[in-house]
Amino acid sequence: MVRKSRKKQVAMKARKIIANDNPKSPIAEQYRTIRANLQFASVDKELQSLLITSAGPSEGKSMTSANMAAVFAQQGKRVLLVDGDLRKPTVHHSFRLNNTKGLSNFLVGRQTLKETTQITAVDNLDVLPSGPIPPNPSELLGSKAMHKLMMEARQHYDLIILDTPPVLAVSDSQVLAREVDGVMLVVRSGQTEFQAAERAKELLEQSKANLLGVVLNDREKKNSNYYYYYGNS
Repeated sequence: MVRKSRKKQVAMKARKIIANDNPKSPIAEQYRTIRANLQFASVDKELQSLLITSAGPSEGKSMTSANMAAVFAQQGKRVLLVDGDLRKPTVHHSFRLNNTKGLSNFLVGRQTLKETTQITAVDNLDVLPSGPIPPNPSELLGSKAMHKLMMEARQHYDLIILDTPPVLAVSDSQVLAREVDGVMLVVRSGQTEFQAAERAKELLEQSKANLLGVVLNDREKKNSNYYYYYGNS
């Protein structure tokens, strides 16, 4: 059991940002397609803040958040990826960063945005890790300090992406949805139940979230020559 747990931890730390590590891969191309669709969906108002969540745990929202941040940064935008999951943070693992200070430190007024933000190996992409796990995540995320952070970040970055907890597990994503221009829901093929996705959508709409779309993650690959035709041309 201990060995299995350790293996899982190592796999988590070794998570790759494929949009940056292998930008010519079909998966990276799919993330760029999502980027284009998001820009089309917000044609009347430039998207400056985006929240990414899922109905339940382990549906790929953190992987999607990291890769979306990377493809927007590759476009030349100054991007800040915020780990808004103050219960089970993972963003610092993805980018191999220190998590001793971050969002929770800012929200309690002990650190500035500049002091808590870290640069990454991806050009134009900074990360604000979660910081120490607090006893009252929902209260902190719904505080005036969170609103202040978003206002300040908008002055320094073209796009702010928030990686947040699953909608059906806790109310944190609903609380944060008020602070962003749009919300993207991630569902996992073969795992996310239709009723769960529908309920997550209802909860986001109740909190007045601007739901921009849904990403289907981990769908089984089917044979097709379309990508290779264009990818090799």
